[in-house]
Amino acid sequence: MGLWDKLKGELIDIVQWLDDTKDTLVYRFERYGNEIKYGAKLVVREGQLAAFINEGQLADVFKPGTYTLETQNLPVLATLKGWKYGFESPFKAEVYFCSTRQFTNLKWGTPGPVTMRDPEFGAVRVTAYGIYSIKLKDPAVFIREIVGTDGNFTTESIEDNLRGKIGMRIKEVMPDAGIPIIDLESKVVQLGETMKTRIAPAIEALGIELTEVQVQDIGLPEEVERAIDKAGAMRAIGNMQQFTQYETANSIHDAANNPGGLAAAGVGVGMGFGMGAQVAGAMGGVFAGQPQAAAGGVAPPPLPPQTQFFVAVNGQQSGPFDMSVLQQMVSAGQITRESLVWKQGMAAWSPAGQVSEVSGLFAAAPPPLPPG
Repeated sequence: MGLWDKLKGELIDIVQWLDDTKDTLVYRFERYGNEIKYGAKLVVREGQLAAFINEGQLADVFKPGTYTLETQNLPVLATLKGWKYGFESPFKAEVYFCSTRQFTNLKWGTPGPVTMRDPEFGAVRVTAYGIYSIKLKDPAVFIREIVGTDGNFTTESIEDNLRGKIGMRIKEVMPDAGIPIIDLESKVVQLGETMKTRIAPAIEALGIELTEVQVQDIGLPEEVERAIDKAGAMRAIGNMQQFTQYETANSIHDAANNPGGLAAAGVGVGMGFGMGAQVAGAMGGVFAGQPQAAAGGVAPPPLPPQTQFFVAVNGQQSGPFDMSVLQQMVSAGQITRESLVWKQGMAAWSPAGQVSEVSGLFAAAPPPLPPG
């Protein structure tokens, strides 16, 4: 450094740091030969601390305020220098300005999947990521343990170190959190607080306070997510029978709109009639509620069970269908006298024309059309 730089440094009598950055933790005030004039003004702004280092040893720490650097304001440094009766010449010391504001939006993430044991899903590999916030708590420890002689120390300089420490601690914390896998997403605030409590001591050993840990996302294996979705759907459905009836009604509607109708869907018109009748009977309870009471306030007794038959349609078993549906299938030509039918109690399948309950249905049906 030239003579002019040396003289200019000696003429400066204000020691201060105007921080125009958003990520600087520690800034060393630059002076030629570290010489500071006796009687210089030290300005420490809000959100700052000023640490005086003499020959590698912390001498004095100043809180926000304006100070005149004289012997009485530098008791520790005066003792280290052996100044018993004051001095008026420049003295040598390094001044480190430390930012005490919060540094937010620092990112963390698990370095790999964390294996958690869950009572419902067993061993599950989970990932997580989020953000955390820190602030400088002990300048002496931080400068001694981390900064050293670095004249401009930013969050980037330590972020990898902190991210590694947090990531490794989280692999220990998550399995011990006692939160079921299915509840992790809804317990991210609790999980963040638990992580902060467990991780803070390791960060504090560096002179840094861990002020917040946020869990922003939990990553679960696809098969676990599908199982959770199914479990949620089952709870939302409540009555599985009603849900099945509703889905059946939708499938009939979709099949009817296909170019080939119900037959193209592989079920045949007759099966569609049967399914529609079943859904119509059961859906009455879904959409209309429970049976209405009679005028006298007494509900009528349940209807007697109707005879139901299984029908062989296109070589496949379909049904069971009640007599009204069978009548529709006979009228539509889906069942002939030769069609095989069976009901509970019959020893074997028999042609419809030979079963007394069914044979009467053909009397109302028109005969087959003659060949064109």
